[in-house]
Amino acid sequence: MGPFSTTEQAPTEFHRQLPGLLPRLSRFAMALTRTRSAADDLVQAACERALSRINQWSPDSRLDSWMFRIMQTIWWNELRAKKVRDRHSDDEEARQLGIHHEDPERRLFLIRAEQQIFELPDDLRIVLLLVCVEGFSYRETAETLAIPLGTVMSRLARARLLLMEQLGHSTFQT
Repeated sequence: MGPFSTTEQAPTEFHRQLPGLLPRLSRFAMALTRTRSAADDLVQAACERALSRINQWSPDSRLDSWMFRIMQTIWWNELRAKKVRDRHSDDEEARQLGIHHEDPERRLFLIRAEQQIFELPDDLRIVLLLVCVEGFSYRETAETLAIPLGTVMSRLARARLLLMEQLGHSTFQT
C-alpha cells in the first residue's frame, strides 16, 4: 500500500471514474423512472448521496455496482414515500409522436417490447436491465442488488418468460 489509504484515494478515484459512468447511470435511471426529468433527478440524487458517503466506497471495488445500488435504493424510497402513479404517460405520448421512418413493424415491436419491460414488476425489470442492457454477469448483478445468485437467475428467467408471453400474444395489438 502506498502513502495514501484507500479511504483517502476514494474521492480522487470516484471523480476519475464517474464521468465515464454517467451515460450508464442515466440509462438505468431512465429504465427505473420512465421519464427524463425524474431520471436526471435520480442520477443527481445518487451522485450527491455517493459523494456524501464516499468513505463507504473502496476504490478496489466496482463503482458502477455501488452507484446502481444507491440509485435503486433511492428509487424504492421515493416510490414508498410518494406512491408514484402514472409517471410515464407524458413520455409515452412523446415517444409515439417521435416514431422514425424506419421499418414501421419493427419500430412498433420495439415500442411494445419497451412497454412490456416497463410493466414488469420492479424486481424482475431491474435484473433484466442489469443483465441484458448493462451487460452485468449474473454474479455482478447478485452483488449489486445484494441478492443470491439463484434469485438473479430465477428473476431473469421469469422476466424473459413474461416478455415472451406478452410479445408473442399481442405483438402488434394496440
